[in-house]
Amino acid sequence: MKRTSWSSGLSVTADGVGVISHAGAIAPRLLADRVGLTAELSKAMTRRRFIPIHDRGRVLIDLAVMLTDGGESISDIGVLRHQSEALGPVASAPTVWRTLDEVTAGKRKKIQVARARTRRHVWSHLPGGVPASKCAGRDLGATIVLDVDATIVVTHSEKEHAAPTYKRTFGYHPIGVWCDNTTEFLAASLRPGNAGSNTAADHIDVLGQAIAQVPANHRRDLLIRSDGAGASHDLLNWVTEQNRVRGRRVEYSVGFSITAPLRRAIATCPEEAWGPALNPSGDIRDGAEVAELTGFLAPGLLAKWPAGMRVIVRRERPHPGAQLSMFEEIDGWRYQAFVTNTATGQLQFLEARHRAHARVEDRIRHAKDTGLGRLPSREFALNQAWLVAVMLAADLVAWTRMLACTGDAAVLALCEPKALRYRFLHAAARLARSGRRRKVKIPETWPWAIAIVAVFNTIAAIPKPA
Repeated sequence: MKRTSWSSGLSVTADGVGVISHAGAIAPRLLADRVGLTAELSKAMTRRRFIPIHDRGRVLIDLAVMLTDGGESISDIGVLRHQSEALGPVASAPTVWRTLDEVTAGKRKKIQVARARTRRHVWSHLPGGVPASKCAGRDLGATIVLDVDATIVVTHSEKEHAAPTYKRTFGYHPIGVWCDNTTEFLAASLRPGNAGSNTAADHIDVLGQAIAQVPANHRRDLLIRSDGAGASHDLLNWVTEQNRVRGRRVEYSVGFSITAPLRRAIATCPEEAWGPALNPSGDIRDGAEVAELTGFLAPGLLAKWPAGMRVIVRRERPHPGAQLSMFEEIDGWRYQAFVTNTATGQLQFLEARHRAHARVEDRIRHAKDTGLGRLPSREFALNQAWLVAVMLAADLVAWTRMLACTGDAAVLALCEPKALRYRFLHAAARLARSGRRRKVKIPETWPWAIAIVAVFNTIAAIPKPA
């Protein structure tokens, strides 16, 4: 029997023409143009008596598209330059460096305004409106949920303002805010590695920026969620003050440390005050219970906190091998607490709503997969500008999912960044010309070819801003 091999007769040459790789990366770039983001960034980056060869707004969009496509360093802009037949002229790596150097503090504020204007247009054209945040098998309706959290970005070389972190690593400690409804990366601040986890001023700064990113007609009902790092008097007082804005309701759900007063309240809480906790699906979770401790705390303790603050505790039987505190070893329960100013609603649902804050960890992981994990420069200002590009990239991914991954393209809507690249952004295609028209041809055997074509057709139909 004659043996055959799949590689028989196979050869590789470098003389192909009319072929482009990463053809799907054209989509987020086209989307940025259609929704007006490119034009808004061009206005924000304009300098008097300076007319660059490469428009700075276009360069920032190309950098964001590169990050969306999986680029990890500025030299990866060469992948887009390879597609010049489809994209036109793309800036070189040195031009990208110069553009980042031009993103000063004043320019960053203008870019925030440009993003907010574009977001208002995008949200007004979302199919079915802004998605509702969901937890425990229910949704929160028109409430816009803002999740704030910080993370560690490790650096392996001496960079400006990099410092030892509380996790015994070395790098930066950025803090950011994500919209749970849309997965958008609304605001962020790059901080030294030794920046405090619970610094109220940093929380207030990024939350103020994030609220400014939310279109005005959606700021009427906000929920701010945080882990225990947000449990500070200054932050909760600031959130409470936001309710003084006419027509606006701002609620918070923030983790709280199990301190001595809470331990005493837990010890005095009667057994009948505990009720079953819920799973993310809304079903009763075995071995987990919830109780409100507000009425069991000393009045003097709550007087120091904003009026209307409620203290809710969850207890759960730990998994085998889990380490418990000395207090938890007494009865074998593991305790977690949070505080909220939501006055109504089922206790179990409020606790499930708070636990949904854990989704922010996925948002952070996606941001690190899209540029946040690799800061390119030794200079802090350039790394701040890179962080702006990371947020732009996150916006483009979120908007592509919400605006274009519908109908035949719905199979791509739930893809994480890596899966989206594998199925969509990194697809190869042939570029055919006919007269003055160009046609990108996705291989008909590609499993997601129909979905990719549907994405492009939907983006082409998006109305441009007035």
